[in-house]
Amino acid sequence: MSTTSANSPSRADLVALARATAEAHQLDAALVCAICEQESAWNPWAIRYEPAFFAHYIAPQLNAGKISNTEAQARAFSWGLMQVMGQVAREHNFGATSSTNAAPLAQLCDPNCGLEIGCAVLAAKLATAHGDAARALQMWNGGGNPNYAAEVLVRMEKYQRPANA
Repeated sequence: MSTTSANSPSRADLVALARATAEAHQLDAALVCAICEQESAWNPWAIRYEPAFFAHYIAPQLNAGKISNTEAQARAFSWGLMQVMGQVAREHNFGATSSTNAAPLAQLCDPNCGLEIGCAVLAAKLATAHGDAARALQMWNGGGNPNYAAEVLVRMEKYQRPANA
């Protein structure tokens, strides 16, 4: 992978990796690329804290003593190219070695790792939505932006390959 600066892959390399990971998960590569652009603008180091998500989904686990404070905070962040929520990654068995010795969620900023779990999560959402990409995208976004699906779907065009490519 070529780099644009120390430890930062080029956008072209990230797009190629996203395409390959999507194809390995039998997903539309243009859809995965559009999500990456929408969610992180192709910044693998993007993170975002979601306080409402923490309050609703994470705090009950913390208050019940099921997870540590550090783990609770990390689960309330979205990570990497696809902005996978830490809690969602854990629900998809990311880093599941034991409840006290799980892989750090910050690993989701590694493009290979983040795309792998992101594509697994997207595939599950598409299955739940019976293949309806717009519905799956609304599940991805959690309903926080009613225009989210349309915004992602319009981005797909730039990642479509010609029929003979």
